[in-house]
Amino acid sequence: MEIWINPACSKCRSAVSLLDAEGADYTVRRYLEDVPSRDEIREVLARLGLEPWDITRTEEAAAKELGLKEWPRDDTSRERWIEALADHPKLIQRPIITADDGTAVVGRTDEAVRDALSR
Repeated sequence: MEIWINPACSKCRSAVSLLDAEGADYTVRRYLEDVPSRDEIREVLARLGLEPWDITRTEEAAAKELGLKEWPRDDTSRERWIEALADHPKLIQRPIITADDGTAVVGRTDEAVRDALSR
């Protein structure tokens, strides 16, 4: 199990605390420092069953500068979104937990973190 975190994020710290309390075996990835590649983003999206716009923080300054809210959300624009996430990792919703069964969850709630633990 791996968790992508920003240590400054309260949701990330809460998820890590819950994983620790449950005795989970996991690896921390500080994704702002160890930026996921485009392929890694594609893989995590497949594991999440989501599209890149579903995990994009559209209120971040970089999102506003890029005008992401106006970008099309369709198959022809998918790679453009993935490129934006790779180039501006702060736009990636957090925390993302990759579960041992090959799936993943966005662990913004205790329920989502527990869901990842149960997989």
